Amino acid sequence: MDKIAVLIPCYNESRTIEKVVKDWKRELPEAVIYVYDNNSTDGTAEIAKRAGAVVRFEHQQGKGNVMRRMFRDIDAECYIMVDGDDTYPAEDGRAMAEAVINDKVDMVIGDRLSSTYFTENKRPFHNFGNRLVRNSINHLFKSDIRDIMTGYRALSYQFVKTFPVLSKGFEIETEMTIHAVDKNMFTRNLIVDYRDRPEGSSSKLNTVSDGIKVLRTIAGLYKDYKPFNFFTVVAAVLALVSLIFFIPVMTVYIETGLVPQFPTLIACGFCMMAALLSFATGLILQNIILQNRQEFEFRLQLVADMYRRKIAEDGDTYKEED
Repeated sequence: MDKIAVLIPCYNESRTIEKVVKDWKRELPEAVIYVYDNNSTDGTAEIAKRAGAVVRFEHQQGKGNVMRRMFRDIDAECYIMVDGDDTYPAEDGRAMAEAVINDKVDMVIGDRLSSTYFTENKRPFHNFGNRLVRNSINHLFKSDIRDIMTGYRALSYQFVKTFPVLSKGFEIETEMTIHAVDKNMFTRNLIVDYRDRPEGSSSKLNTVSDGIKVLRTIAGLYKDYKPFNFFTVVAAVLALVSLIFFIPVMTVYIETGLVPQFPTLIACGFCMMAALLSFATGLILQNIILQNRQEFEFRLQLVADMYRRKIAEDGDTYKEED
């Protein structure tokens, strides 16, 4: 098991990857630097290997797919997740690693938005999107995460081995954040500097299409993690629509004793039934979520026991080598 593993997913980062690897080797010489190449065509893997990184490959395209592979393959006391575009300073890495190893933090979030992001980033729609995502998640999940979509994080062994990666692309950061908040994992915001990509390096993030994917991910995860709230809102909307159309029908009936809009009355009845079914669905799913959380705590304990065994085995190995 590695003490610290620096995880760098890469796709066509030949202009910056050498500097990123060397920066991390300088700041954390005891860490193992892993570069997972995601079908690059510009020689990124070869440059990273020459710089001293452990290079591996993931052929399924997308950052989420790369992180899934990394989390499966690598065992470490602390994982530092960072992009290969040289936008995050390696100088903050030691503080992040110490928070995980010494303070038992499950996820340290490199907070760009509280420092230089809005002045360094030259893409105004990205600024708007980051604010929108941050405010949406903090409001929906009652959290205080200051940078939802940052790619700079330090993670504990327990978090990595219990996190189910479902996203394929850049939605992975949002998914990680919501999982940590929902499962009551110990999180900490750490303000870090951000610098824009150097000249000649282009972002792989599409503002519109990837932004829509992130918002869809938030909506989907809210339904999955907060089903009672989600389906109660749906039930309330359906019930309101039913009442709006039912009141005129009821008014005419009271005045005349007739129901001239009988199809409307039937539609109102079905709409109210749908509202009741939605509410009942929310109740049932909320109970299932409660059971899943209880099971997750058991899985977390099993992973913690596995972690302690690995640490003990590594300690015995070191003694034998001495």
